[in-house]
Amino acid sequence: MATVNGNNGGTNNKPQHPFRKAVFRGMGVVFPPLFTILIFVWVINTTQSYVLEPVTVAVREALVRTTADIRVGLEPTTPGGDTAQADGLVYHRVGNNTFVPKYVYDKATEQPGDVPLTSAMDVYRRYVELTYLRPYYTVPCFLAVFVLLLYMLGKIMAAGIGRFFWNRFEQGIHRLPLVRNVYSSVKQVTDFLFAEREIEYTRVVAVEYPRIGIWSLGFVTGESMLDIAAAANESVISVLMCTSPMPMTGFTVTVRRSEVIDLNITVDQAFQYIISCGVVVPPHQFQRLESSPAPVLTVANDSSAGHSDDADEPMTGGA
Repeated sequence: MATVNGNNGGTNNKPQHPFRKAVFRGMGVVFPPLFTILIFVWVINTTQSYVLEPVTVAVREALVRTTADIRVGLEPTTPGGDTAQADGLVYHRVGNNTFVPKYVYDKATEQPGDVPLTSAMDVYRRYVELTYLRPYYTVPCFLAVFVLLLYMLGKIMAAGIGRFFWNRFEQGIHRLPLVRNVYSSVKQVTDFLFAEREIEYTRVVAVEYPRIGIWSLGFVTGESMLDIAAAANESVISVLMCTSPMPMTGFTVTVRRSEVIDLNITVDQAFQYIISCGVVVPPHQFQRLESSPAPVLTVANDSSAGHSDDADEPMTGGA
């Protein structure tokens, strides 16, 4: 009787080492929240370095130049002293022959910071920072002004003149060889995330594309053209076929309504499936591979076919 070795002709499925398996399982648990935190930290640091700090410096300089009370050539109250009086205020010497109000000097020198206070302007800059530009003042004010600015830009863009100037600005951007490529890519992403889209995805479907037997996910965007429906002799629909891992890119196909399968998943679940390249599957659509029965391999012995009862017994590949 013929014998079958379960490893012959098959794949050697060597079990994964327990240590490596545990490490990969730990990475799967730690990496998602870690990357989420890193992204938020990067966004916050970038906004602070390139937006909040320049705005704070500009506001500080404006306040210093409008409120600074710097006197030159005052006579000290005592010979060789550092204090002087003028207009009912006490001034303190800073540098060789410049004086600032004593309350300003005292406030600045309590927390001098990293920049040495060698001049009257440095003292006033530090005083303005400690008095008016505390983080719990600047951050809420910055957010309020930023939201108000976005609102005003949105209202201006809704008007015809705002759109006219913005189109002229984009035409100038598209004339720059290197900048236009980066700008176009960023604009596609931002338009997909923030722009008001006239296309609303209401149905998630599966289409046999690019050939029969291969299924691809798509979003129904509406009815297609009448000429195509006449050629197909039935109603047709337009389907947006998104590409992984960037669902904002893709192409549009027109298919017969009878050739699509409506999927019982939401649009968000479909986006997660596409972005993850099929790794993230909705829980109610998840199919466990181990639930499928193991294939059975039947081996027939030609020499004893029809002469022995053992030849008719099935043999499994894993025996």
